[in-house]
Amino acid sequence: MSALSHAKDPATRLMGADAREHEAFLYGVCYRMTGTHADAQEVVQDTFLRALERPPADTTQPWRPWLTRVAVNLCKDRLRRRKTRGYVGPWLPSPVDLGDTRDLELPSTARYERLESASFAFLLALERLTPQQRAVLVLRDVLDYSVAETAEALAIGESNVKVTLHRARHALEAAQAEEGAYRTQRLTDDGREAQRNMLQRFMLALSLGDVDAMRACVSEDVRLHTDGGGEFFASKKPVLGREKVLTFLIRVVRGELPQRFELRDLNGAPAIVSEFGPRKDHYAERVVSRIELDADGLICAYDSILATPKVTHLFSDP
Repeated sequence: MSALSHAKDPATRLMGADAREHEAFLYGVCYRMTGTHADAQEVVQDTFLRALERPPADTTQPWRPWLTRVAVNLCKDRLRRRKTRGYVGPWLPSPVDLGDTRDLELPSTARYERLESASFAFLLALERLTPQQRAVLVLRDVLDYSVAETAEALAIGESNVKVTLHRARHALEAAQAEEGAYRTQRLTDDGREAQRNMLQRFMLALSLGDVDAMRACVSEDVRLHTDGGGEFFASKKPVLGREKVLTFLIRVVRGELPQRFELRDLNGAPAIVSEFGPRKDHYAERVVSRIELDADGLICAYDSILATPKVTHLFSDP
């Protein structure tokens, strides 16, 4: 649901015809800050409510810097709470259709491109940063804010921005190096097509229970991450190795074919969105599956996102 749906006229009167464009822009910022669709939507809504209830003193100035500042700081609060609460099992980003969300356009001078900054690899690496580091890096390297603009947005000194950015980039590079062997950072058109073909091939073999065909698709050191959020049956740790991964997936599918499935482009890469009928024993009925390929074209990473808040928005009848 749009953040402006319940307050469209007041917001439009306050901000003018650009209110809807601000909403789309803010969603893109908040998604990169939080990595989850639900959090991004809620923060955008809270930002507009803040604008309606406590607008800046001078409403003749451009709205976007003020809205961005509020949204980023609200995201920082959510990230702190998330890190305090902890998470059951591996945390994965919410998969999103960047076209459906009217994702933001980034400056050509930004350090990271639009698709790269919304990729699973990038969002997973961002999760290793502190909320402050994440905010500085998103503002500086994704939105291409200047040091002075970033300092003003976060209410910190410019020297603090420079030090924090240096540490954030170092931590990000370390996270990317750790996962770089099996996570693709930049995906070419050919790489996207290879992923699409392999994903279809593997999912067909899985649905048929053809273990030999599945085995031919995956690397020996494949890694499986299942994000059930403590809600559904899922591994609380990454599953490592071909045979363990295949055994786990066969157990999860249990010979049940999805009632509906669709190949979609999510976060700039192919994914399978599946919907099963009623299932027992806390097995998820809605699943998003995605893969990464190694240099030999074999599956080296398999992600399965099950948690309801992370997948509901991808189905037409939540």
